[in-house]
Amino acid sequence: MLDRDGRLLRAYTTPEGRWRLPVAVKDVDPRYIDALIAYEDKRFREHHGVDPIAVARATWQLLRNGRIVSGGSTLTMQVARLLEPRAERTLGAKLRQAVRAVELERELTKDQILELYLNLAPFGGNIEGVRAASLSYFGKEPRRLSLGERALLVALPQSPETRRPDRFSEAARAARQRVLSRIAESENIPADEIANAVAEPIPTTRRPMPALAPHAADAVVAAEPDTAVHHLT
Repeated sequence: MLDRDGRLLRAYTTPEGRWRLPVAVKDVDPRYIDALIAYEDKRFREHHGVDPIAVARATWQLLRNGRIVSGGSTLTMQVARLLEPRAERTLGAKLRQAVRAVELERELTKDQILELYLNLAPFGGNIEGVRAASLSYFGKEPRRLSLGERALLVALPQSPETRRPDRFSEAARAARQRVLSRIAESENIPADEIANAVAEPIPTTRRPMPALAPHAADAVVAAEPDTAVHHLT
């Protein structure tokens, strides 16, 4: 439910009970997107769905350490998994993701793929997408995020249930620290800014979603239940 200027008045869960709010790439802090790509898939803009360098690195690490150190999944492969969720973590499932990723790259632009990730990535519990996560954990839209907030949002989708800040704050803090360490290595950010980000508190509770104009909003939804976005005056 939006006001006349397009600002969020009230949100409703999906029929499955999930918070999933639409967001475009242009409405997300570009520094978060840069950090996401740098941490998850640094060659995202160059590859065609599968990154052979990342796959070779993951295979070498597996052979050398006897365990999976890095998965080699690109952001496009992660989107493919989000679009077709499967419980199994087998080689066959990974190959299907790779095929789907190549197909996605043929049909969509990089920003369209990135937008799918921003809308579908899991952030713990029934929170999906970076906009719902930013509103739930920080109480604000994701247009401008602090360094610590950006790092936490990069870290959560890798293991959304075991890193939920409202339940496992220390695990969330440790995951955020790993992202901040990577950012410190790869970006020219002053040490004091990194230190301030490390000191930022981890949100230990979820904030309620906006619920302004509740009676008008409920009336409009009751009258037009199949419309996904409503504009009030």
